[in-house]
Parts: sequence; structure tokens; C-alpha cells
Amino acid sequence: MKKILVINGPNLNMLGIREPGLYGKSDYASLVRFIEERAALSGADVSVVQSNSEGAIIDYIQRSLNIFDGIVINAGGYTHTSVAILDALKAVGLPAVEVHLTDIYSREEFRRFSYVSLYAEKTIAGKGFEGYAEAIDYLINKKV
Repeated sequence: MKKILVINGPNLNMLGIREPGLYGKSDYASLVRFIEERAALSGADVSVVQSNSEGAIIDYIQRSLNIFDGIVINAGGYTHTSVAILDALKAVGLPAVEVHLTDIYSREEFRRFSYVSLYAEKTIAGKGFEGYAEAIDYLINKKV
């Protein structure tokens, strides 16, 4: 059974409250349940974490070494600003999939660039919660 770490970044804890027209009305607890249920159906052992702090996200990535087989990351706003998160992903060297609930490529210009995508094997954007299921399935089916 593959062990996958799912990291959610800033403001994802505000799902259902933050711009529901854009992010939907489901709350963060619903996202976590969705991820855990889909992972179980796919045969993965998943741990889901969330932080609004760049340093905490880096700590999660660094602690994943020798524990997890892959990382699913939605770095939120840090996607577009954090070289440090990119460097942490590169340092641990685990397969990673970047996920965004919305289509970052059709939003504001500043959201169209992703530091995370410079490392991630795959980027899934604009598929809502289903993007997480696709990312987990990708990592499960990846040949190591």
C-alpha cells in the first residue's frame, strides 16, 4: 500500500467561506473526507495536513522523507511565490503532483506561474475535489 502525503496550503481551511462562487460551498472537512475516502477506495494510505504557514509546509515536506511514497500538494498562494517550497520538494526527491481546485491558468496573471510545477510531475487544475483523486491515482499507478 502506497503512503501519500496530501499538503494543503494557506486559506484552504476557509473552503465554503472564501469566495464560494469560485471555490464552492463545501468546507475543508468535506475535502478531507473526500480525499480519505477516495484514497481508501484506491488502496492508498493517506495523511492530509493543512497550514497557512510557509515554514510549516516546508517542515511537512522535509518530514515526509523515508515515510511517504509521494506528495500531493496544493500550495495555495505559495504556489506563485515560494522558491523555498520548491527547494524542499527537490530536496526530498519524492514524486509530487500539484493540485489546484480552480483553473489557475484562466485566473489573474500572477496566478499563472507556479514554482511547484517546476518540480511536480503533473499539475491538475480546475477539477475541484476530483483533482485530488486524480493525483492520488497517478501516484498509486506510478512505477517506482
